[in-house]
Amino acid sequence: MATPKEQGKDYHDPPPAPLFDPAELGKWSFYRAIIAEFVATLLFLYITVLTAIGNNAQTHTVKTSDACAGVGVLGIAWSFGGMIFVLVYCTAGISGGHINPAVTFSQFLARKVSLVRAILYMVAQCLGAICGVALVKAFQGAYYLNYGGGANKLSNGYSISTGLAAEIIGTF
Repeated sequence: MATPKEQGKDYHDPPPAPLFDPAELGKWSFYRAIIAEFVATLLFLYITVLTAIGNNAQTHTVKTSDACAGVGVLGIAWSFGGMIFVLVYCTAGISGGHINPAVTFSQFLARKVSLVRAILYMVAQCLGAICGVALVKAFQGAYYLNYGGGANKLSNGYSISTGLAAEIIGTF
């Protein structure tokens, strides 16, 4: 029987996920979801870091006024947004399309995934990120080392701790 609060809804929320569900460990769909999270995170980091490094290589080695020398900041933003769009679309039906440990953690806090699933998703995502950047470093080692892995540098007057604090606050 629907409660008065739910009578106007055209959908019903699923019940909260159990904290620990041992039956989950025996299902192929569970492991398929972990593999999907690993591959999606690997592809995300591989493409986006490679785009940032490629832009730096094209715009810094060639001193030109050509506006098309690299993809530019907008191209890097499109690579990030486009990859997230495609990867979430591709993995949403398999694993929920988290791709990010912060998303997985929020889904755990909302009781949408169990503790075991959340931990293994986060491990797969971290390993996927490490492997994605390792592939970039393996294929484009010289560019990776010359351009700091595609990372931006801090502006003058800011310390590493200030930059780290800004990243943490911005991410939160």
